[in-house]
Amino acid sequence: MTHRSKDALLDLMTAKTVVDLGEVREALGNASRATAFRWLAQIPHISSYNHNGRFYALDLPDRFDRFGLFHHGDVRFCRDATLAAAVVRLVQETEAGQTQRELQDLLRVRVQPFLLAGVRRGAISRQLFDRLFLYLHADGEVQQAQLTRRQALIASAAQQLEVPDAVVIEVLLLLLHQPGAAFADVVRRLGRRSPPISSAQVGAVFSRYDLDHIGAKKGGP
Repeated sequence: MTHRSKDALLDLMTAKTVVDLGEVREALGNASRATAFRWLAQIPHISSYNHNGRFYALDLPDRFDRFGLFHHGDVRFCRDATLAAAVVRLVQETEAGQTQRELQDLLRVRVQPFLLAGVRRGAISRQLFDRLFLYLHADGEVQQAQLTRRQALIASAAQQLEVPDAVVIEVLLLLLHQPGAAFADVVRRLGRRSPPISSAQVGAVFSRYDLDHIGAKKGGP
């Protein structure tokens, strides 16, 4: 019988970076699935969050990028125990919150079920922002900071944007009639117009006329 040891698995996973269960079983002398899992549990390892979790890699801290992710080819891993936990963490840690599209582009898998589950159990929150749901930290203070940062990013991108006079008039008229309206309020209300006015256009008007203090009157957007 082939001698089984943790070193055999460590050597395999160091040499190949990513392995599947068949390779683990072979390294352990054609061990059964149950035996292979018992030996895997004895070494620090992670399972892929795509490909139905069928790939494994050593859990090495310096392997992850600034988002707590790493990939090998099309096999993807996160530092979290589950993909659901990774989705919540990324929403909580991101300075400006996350949209579904942003998270999906980052993780390269479908994330909507995990976002909705996180909202339902109160781990994260969401707000309608520029006709899209923006997912945010559940803590009100952190959430406000994320919204403020999102607004700043939009305003920065909008500085180079040419805004028609008609759009400027629409924004200023809304603020004239509703002087307490914050940036996010303006985006929501004008986004319903036909044609809709985008957050980038609203941000450009706020930047041009130095209107950011308006949001502060209500505690931010």
